[in-house]
Amino acid sequence: MLQGVSVEPSVRLMGGRMPTKVMIIDDSNTIRRTTEALLSKAGYEVLVAADGFEAMSMITDHRPDIIFVDIMMPRLDGYQTCSLIKHNRQFRNTPVIMLSSKDGLFDRARGRIAGSEEHVNKPFTQHDLIQVINKHVPRAKKVAS
Repeated sequence: MLQGVSVEPSVRLMGGRMPTKVMIIDDSNTIRRTTEALLSKAGYEVLVAADGFEAMSMITDHRPDIIFVDIMMPRLDGYQTCSLIKHNRQFRNTPVIMLSSKDGLFDRARGRIAGSEEHVNKPFTQHDLIQVINKHVPRAKKVAS
């Protein structure tokens, strides 16, 4: 049992393990819905947020195992969101993966400075996301890809 949270037996994976919690932060409803469908179908618990402000309270409440964040968002961009997550003692070890349609060296470097572990280019596939999850979340449920 997690602190203050009861878990229904039906959400446990074989072996009593909980599914890996993946958060997607993106201002595009299409990206959020598509990514949620791809990862839910693969057995992950998926949390979605439309921007960094919405994500911050969800992160505190749900404690995702890995976070994918779009770089270009209104109000609070991906770099700022990543930096806020990484400067919080409770979440500094949570892997943050930057999502972007831009693949420039500058964008990757700026993401690293903000604290991200990796950069994934849009458009991405289910296989791309699962590979990143398995790389950064050691206990992640291995999914055939």
